[in-house]
Amino acid sequence: YFLLNQSNLKPRKLEGTAYFLATSQDAYAYIRFERNISFAYSTSACLSFSSIFLSLSFSVFSLSLIGRSSFHSSTTRRPQMVVVVFLVGLLALSISAADEWSSYHSHDQLVRKLADINEKCPDVTHLYSIGKSVEGRDLVVIHFSTTPMGHDILKPEMKYVGNMHGNEPVGRELLIHLSDHLCQGYVAKDKDVMSLLNSTSIHILASMNPDGFEKAMNTPPAERGWLVGRSNANNVDLNRDFPDLDAIFYDVEKLKIPRYDHLLELFADDKDHQPETVAVGRWILSQPFVLSANLHEGDLVANYPFDTAEGTDESIYAKSPDDGTFRWLAQTYSANHAHMAKNDHAPCDGSAADNFARQGGITNGAKWYSVAGGMQDFNYLATNAMEITLELSCSKFPEGSQLPALWEDNKNSLMEFMWRIHSGIKGLVIDGETGEPVKEATIWIKNATESNPIKHPVTTNVVGEYFRLLPVGSYEVIVEADGFEPASKKVNVTNAARDSAQIVHFALSPVPEEQQLLQQLQEEEQQPVEEEEDPEQLERVLAQLAEPRSMAEEEEQ
Repeated sequence: YFLLNQSNLKPRKLEGTAYFLATSQDAYAYIRFERNISFAYSTSACLSFSSIFLSLSFSVFSLSLIGRSSFHSSTTRRPQMVVVVFLVGLLALSISAADEWSSYHSHDQLVRKLADINEKCPDVTHLYSIGKSVEGRDLVVIHFSTTPMGHDILKPEMKYVGNMHGNEPVGRELLIHLSDHLCQGYVAKDKDVMSLLNSTSIHILASMNPDGFEKAMNTPPAERGWLVGRSNANNVDLNRDFPDLDAIFYDVEKLKIPRYDHLLELFADDKDHQPETVAVGRWILSQPFVLSANLHEGDLVANYPFDTAEGTDESIYAKSPDDGTFRWLAQTYSANHAHMAKNDHAPCDGSAADNFARQGGITNGAKWYSVAGGMQDFNYLATNAMEITLELSCSKFPEGSQLPALWEDNKNSLMEFMWRIHSGIKGLVIDGETGEPVKEATIWIKNATESNPIKHPVTTNVVGEYFRLLPVGSYEVIVEADGFEPASKKVNVTNAARDSAQIVHFALSPVPEEQQLLQQLQEEEQQPVEEEEDPEQLERVLAQLAEPRSMAEEEEQ
């Protein structure tokens, strides 16, 4: 597979890392999904045939009605009759298609629908499971790319995750609809969709919490309240179950330790994390994701890091090192939404403090309310990915009849947000002498208006590849790697190309071995050296001090 050491595909539990730690050589192989796909294919085919059969039956029934009234009529009316029957058949098919998007898909229906999409677009899709829920349901991902199951160098990877809270299923339905939209666009050779698939690798996990969804779906609406189905089958809120890396970030900042990224190595707890959390956590760590969004319901706003305030549960602004970039990403979604950034709706909770439309439809997570153990900040502090959280409906579980309108409200936003992955810069870092990739090189960004770099570097993967999302501006890019001289370049980011970030490659000069040895010796000299005590020598010194000496000897001493 891509970017992997093929001999090291199995998940590893490392001590003190709660199943989450992954190095650049770790990865988790895609789980083949043949059994469910086969079932889904056959079932989907049956449903498709049934839909056609019902439509034809309706047409025949219409034909019989028309035939009765026109049996004795002139034969000149027969062409009209055929046209009417044809139109009635089309109407039946269109009604069937409309009904599909006006109701919620059960988990089995979700799997069948994704399998149907995969069957329609096999050249650009692949289905895989990243794990199972508590009750054994597969966490199914559909991957869209011109090279499904693979990774093209400098082709960025992005993901959408829906239904993390089981009783918030609008995002789930939007992502199923988005998957269908991408497939239909590919079949129809839609220019925008074709360009997106040619330049982007898209992973869609429509439901992270299928158990919670089934519970909420099978509960009468009047009895759901605000919490039924929110958590998983173990009654754990999955958006509080990820490692709390914000706490580590704040601690190292207090101690003035220059460590700002990939903080999972410093994390340790004895908590048993949920299978859904572990599966998604491993997925996040095993893929070189660049951009991500997590879809929720309960309000109408685009939320960005940090989600956790330092040392308090109060609602205060928690600014991440990439605050400006995150605000820009959130505004991309809200500005393209039909209502999110517009003053055409009341605040969902009726309070002036949460009138997000007046803020452009965006909010800092901790300023809204502080959350520890959330997935959004985990992405940012454990990997190179940048994730925001999208709240897409005031109602957590609206009637299915509202889904078509919600799709229209969000369709442009979902598409435009994916295009943002081609912002900023990307490139390869190689050994200037051998041409070999330099893995784990650190990429720092310094804004032209600032004296210090942004305290959140990204690192290259095993093929020396990096991506750095940035809004328009002037920057200095600084690259550091063990065994190489630092390098820097000044870049004017324009984001002019819709389908590619600006390419900035680096060929690093290796540090001569003699110089590396000298640097190592200098570092060792800076470390305090403790001399071993010799007990016999100590006794001799004490004995000498105890012996009587002449005045001349004392003066000589």
